[in-house]
Amino acid sequence: MLGSTHGTLTTTSRPARVVACGRRQGPMVHGTAPSPADDVDVSGRALRSDVPDLDRLFRPETVAVIGASETEGRPNTGITRQLIAWAERVGARLHPVHPTRATVFGLPCHPSVSDLPDRIDVAVLLVGDPVPVVEELARCDVAFAVVFASGFAETGPEGATAQARLAAAVQGTGIRLLGPNTNLNAFEPVRDDLTGPAIALITQSGHQGRPVFALQELGIRLSHWAPTGNEADLECADFISYFATRPEVGAIAAYVEGLKDGRSFLLAADRAARHKVPVVAVKVGRTEVGARTAASHTGKLTGADDVVDAAMRQFGVIRVNGLDELQDTSALLARARPPRADGVAVYSISGGTGAHFADLATTAGLRLPVLPATRQAELHQWIPDYLSTANPVDNGGHPVGDWRGRKIIDAILADPSIGVLVCPITGPFPPLSDKLARDLVDAAEKTDKLVCVVWGSPVGTEDAYRTTLLGSSRVATFRTFANCITALRAYLDHHRFTAAYRSPFDEAPRSLSPSARKAQALLRPGEQLSEHAAKQLLRAYGIRVPREQLVTSAAAAVRAAGQIGYPVVMKASGPQLAHKSDLGLIKLGLTSASQVRDAYRELTDIARYEGLPLDGILVCQLVGRGVEMAVGITHDSLFGPTVTVGLGGVLVEVLDDTAVRVPPFGEDHARAMLGELRGRALLDGVRGAPPADVDALVETVLRVQRMALELGGGLSELDLNPLVVLERGQGAVALDALAFCR
Repeated sequence: MLGSTHGTLTTTSRPARVVACGRRQGPMVHGTAPSPADDVDVSGRALRSDVPDLDRLFRPETVAVIGASETEGRPNTGITRQLIAWAERVGARLHPVHPTRATVFGLPCHPSVSDLPDRIDVAVLLVGDPVPVVEELARCDVAFAVVFASGFAETGPEGATAQARLAAAVQGTGIRLLGPNTNLNAFEPVRDDLTGPAIALITQSGHQGRPVFALQELGIRLSHWAPTGNEADLECADFISYFATRPEVGAIAAYVEGLKDGRSFLLAADRAARHKVPVVAVKVGRTEVGARTAASHTGKLTGADDVVDAAMRQFGVIRVNGLDELQDTSALLARARPPRADGVAVYSISGGTGAHFADLATTAGLRLPVLPATRQAELHQWIPDYLSTANPVDNGGHPVGDWRGRKIIDAILADPSIGVLVCPITGPFPPLSDKLARDLVDAAEKTDKLVCVVWGSPVGTEDAYRTTLLGSSRVATFRTFANCITALRAYLDHHRFTAAYRSPFDEAPRSLSPSARKAQALLRPGEQLSEHAAKQLLRAYGIRVPREQLVTSAAAAVRAAGQIGYPVVMKASGPQLAHKSDLGLIKLGLTSASQVRDAYRELTDIARYEGLPLDGILVCQLVGRGVEMAVGITHDSLFGPTVTVGLGGVLVEVLDDTAVRVPPFGEDHARAMLGELRGRALLDGVRGAPPADVDALVETVLRVQRMALELGGGLSELDLNPLVVLERGQGAVALDALAFCR
């Protein structure tokens, strides 16, 4: 068991050191050193997150309260009183600061920060305009400032400007700022009598953290609570990086309304995955209403939800929907040992209960292996032959009441295919339910496998629940089937993910490729490239396109068709052409010189009539049939360049069957993207069609990703549609391409 914690913003107290304002005793580090030059990608972005030194925030020796008050009825008075109590709990010296008071609650009060006798670790600002105070704190070697004031980015452009001033006031000073628009949650007491791995909590809305905080009343340890507010400086990512390195933290629970910086969040999630620390998050913004409300609350970008969702999965962040799921999933992941197997056994006293749970669990993707015949025969020593012991295991009820109940549980847990035992108890039926609960707890103490119980009673005051089940640190107890299944899936997925985890950032290119140097010369800032120019970009990166020539006369078109070989395709090429087929600017299957001449005249006439400038007419090879896919690059407001793959042609618009990843990623993620598509079976061959060249498609996705990484600063959008994936072994060909430059 791990040691206990002694405070929300502290875990231990330390001997005091007195240092006058503005004097530094020994080097103090408020963040890790910058990443070395070789630990950045081709665009100069860091490939590792800095871990901020938050020890003095969570384990302060000295605290100053600026704007302290003891006048009853004033909000600052209640806050001051709570901060004094918190400082006493954590063993910190507290200094009230107020220009007109000699004492506050019996403590000597100082007129200004510069008059403080100590170097201050944490300064809490109870003032309306924190900027001048923050500037003064920076001159006095203060490590951390906590700003409660609201009225910043959450209020709109004017507030955002004020928040930018606040952020600028701490930039480069060494002081780190929590807030603004944060709250007292950071200074609430946590129980110090609980043991075991703890949950570290991060919230951008303090009230939303209450359910996780209340888990302490069920015996689940909480080590930290970081209410980040508007994140003018310290952000959610900083706390994830810090908590991931803390030995007492078993899981990180987060309520996130928006992200300050997508890249920082992914680097932090990467650090957590490397340390095998699960991050469970509720992320607001699945709908337009939710995104708009979140922006008005903390003034952050919520991001395109499909990109946020994909990025979280990519880096192992477990996204849940409700606060109840956040509670149950983070509690299970914090306390459960790694699984010995991924098989789930369902054990119940009712065939109906077992069937119901098994149905839901299987639908959610959990594996319920059929127990081997030898195991079933063993179970039938204690269970009537007419009941099923295959999995789910139905005991019929009576064996629970005697010595047979424990024998059944032990036998199921002994099977090597089983890593998790779930016993749904839909309602209390003493004394049988009391003995069943006790047998499950006793068995859990003797096994290294996970034992879960669903206690379905809506009352929750039963002794079997309150005392026996909740009193066990080895049994995971849930109140609903759904939350149990959600948590179990997250538990098994997390351990499967971290066991095979290879950081995507390890695969990021550190230097520009020769392809990038060729491609950069083709970019035209602020312009859409013609299809011909866009395909030159593709060629630079080794992405296959049809044999084709750009011509500016009918005679040249005929010569080109002869060289390429009939039949051919002819298309208008110009910088303003996005949907050529809608305007009749594509001619397919031309088989003779006369058809080519006629097509040339018709294409140029249409372009002239529509007022569309052309750089010429493309005469292209007619590519054989295959599976039409689409691969592209878009720029997300939070994460920067993203890569999307989906069904191509008009299906990408009609079915919206796409998968997305944030670069960098490796081949495993490129293949996983294909697996997420509803139309994935088309690549395997349907209705007699041969299997498509999936390897070539994956290679194309990886080459497009390289373009996103190397050209992301100059390329805002790229669309390969259709990308025809030919029969296995024959490759993939981009028939059309759109490119928009930044």
